[in-house]
Amino acid sequence: MSQPAPTPATAPNGGLPAAERPESPLHASLATFRANRLSLGAAILILVFALIAILAPLIAPHDPADGDLLRRLQPPAWRPDGEWSYLLGCDALGRDILSRLIYGARVSMMIGLIVISISATIGTLAGLAAGYLGGITDTLISRLVDTLLSFPYLVFAIGLMAMMGPGLHNIILALVYKEWVFSCRVVRGATLAARELEYVEAARALGCTRAHIMLREILPNILSPVLVVATFRMAYIIIMEASLSFLGLGVQPPTPSWGSMVADGREHLLEAWWVATLPGFAILALVLAINVASQGLRDAFDPRLRG
Repeated sequence: MSQPAPTPATAPNGGLPAAERPESPLHASLATFRANRLSLGAAILILVFALIAILAPLIAPHDPADGDLLRRLQPPAWRPDGEWSYLLGCDALGRDILSRLIYGARVSMMIGLIVISISATIGTLAGLAAGYLGGITDTLISRLVDTLLSFPYLVFAIGLMAMMGPGLHNIILALVYKEWVFSCRVVRGATLAARELEYVEAARALGCTRAHIMLREILPNILSPVLVVATFRMAYIIIMEASLSFLGLGVQPPTPSWGSMVADGREHLLEAWWVATLPGFAILALVLAINVASQGLRDAFDPRLRG
């Protein structure tokens, strides 16, 4: 007597077989991102920078503020006996450049994360209000955004820093003051498109409040572009912080900053190229990695580009 043909295993709830179950949009986006080797490599490099920043006190070979004029402009060297020396050389005050690069990564990434977190939160809430409520709310927020965008970012930040004075907290405030408008514009446009969709109309028909619709219905569906914009803008924030520190308006000594390190070495480019070149390469590597990773995120989370 012939045996019945085996049937494919089905899900516990009687749905499709596990192998035929449709992939969730999040899993599809992550799979697309992992398949992009260039963007995945950039994300790994960003993770390396983040680990260096977190573990700075453990992996820095010297105190970044410890100077000795006897080591002034010492070139990169490694002791023959294998002990720690000044692998990337010393600056004009005899401070270890490698240790200052490690601690400088902590400053740049910390400022970038804090500014982007605050700006994305403010911009997302403002964009939701402008896009969904419309009317006078949309007019006021849009005019404020247009006004802030009319000022060149660096000039605007320099003016604020000149009024508030240099320092870590002030540079964060100066950058947040304008940075939120970029997330706001993206969220407003996405909200204008989403508020006419069926699921929003259904929520209105059920009597949901406007706050519920904005925060529980629309927001989860527009987080992908917010994530992409925030990642891309973080690279710009790092450049802005380095620019302000280069001009002496950012993080103040003895706290090491990549921008101030470049400024310290600009007078010694011919005799000690490593003082300014190495922190410049660090800025280039981190900003390039963030830009490449953000491009991969955009390709992965935009269904029109995934095909």
